[in-house]
Amino acid sequence: MTRRPHRFILHPSSFILAAALVAFAATATVRAADAPKPPTAKELIAEAVAASKKGEVNAAYALAEKAVTLEPKSPDAHYAFARMCEERRDLTNALAHYSRVIELDPKSPEAFQFRGTTHFKLGQMTESIEDFDQFLELVPSQKPHHWQRGIACYYAGQFDEGRRQFEMHRVVNPNDVENATWHFLCNARARGLDRAKDELIPISGDDRVPMKEIYELFQGKGDEASVMKAAGENREKTSPAEHRNRMFYAHLYLGIYAEARGDAKAAREHIEKAAGEFAMTHYMGDVAKVHLQLMKKEKK
Repeated sequence: MTRRPHRFILHPSSFILAAALVAFAATATVRAADAPKPPTAKELIAEAVAASKKGEVNAAYALAEKAVTLEPKSPDAHYAFARMCEERRDLTNALAHYSRVIELDPKSPEAFQFRGTTHFKLGQMTESIEDFDQFLELVPSQKPHHWQRGIACYYAGQFDEGRRQFEMHRVVNPNDVENATWHFLCNARARGLDRAKDELIPISGDDRVPMKEIYELFQGKGDEASVMKAAGENREKTSPAEHRNRMFYAHLYLGIYAEARGDAKAAREHIEKAAGEFAMTHYMGDVAKVHLQLMKKEKK
């Protein structure tokens, strides 16, 4: 008897199952292709910067931190995270990440500049000046502009170097009362108060309130009352932020001038107001805070 080959008989449901599996596989492939790719470190940095501009400090910090985690050897990621740390006043962490940028990219002028300002905010003047000098080696054209270096020299006790820095700054910023006052302060410590008055840099045209009255004070022609009156004038027409800023500068420079004259009590009272009641978030606001920290340290 001839043996017929065995045939498998498939149930119709088997065809349905196979078709479903093929369709599922095809759909999964499409979904995988359409799924959004995770952001790169560069994209996270851009998002962090955008969030920072909107004032979303914590979100910016988290995004920059993710960028560092994603690309731990990226100088840009560490730089962005350091900047966000600074915004949150996490200065020690900021310092560490600026240092990491410099390890990865020793020719990064921005990292030296901002590590220098961070050292300053932490009261580390010698390190601050060293970083500023490294920045200026990389970007020598910025030396006349670098007033922050002059202020750091003042607090480091390098009064002649500070005086020279402010004399250079005068070339690029001739009508800045603050430059004249810091030159005065360095000169007073290096050469005496009378000579500092005689060599006060001539200024005209600084229309910020109350800079005119502050300049007259340092000239020996004005007084505390005139500075405070100017700072408080037109209160009803001045925004709260601008009024606060004016009062901050009035107390900062009244305090510093009082200290130059040897009036420690008045100096402390004004600096405490500049660093406390009228504290500002800009760089000179940090100068007031540093000044108060150094006063407290000196008193101890």
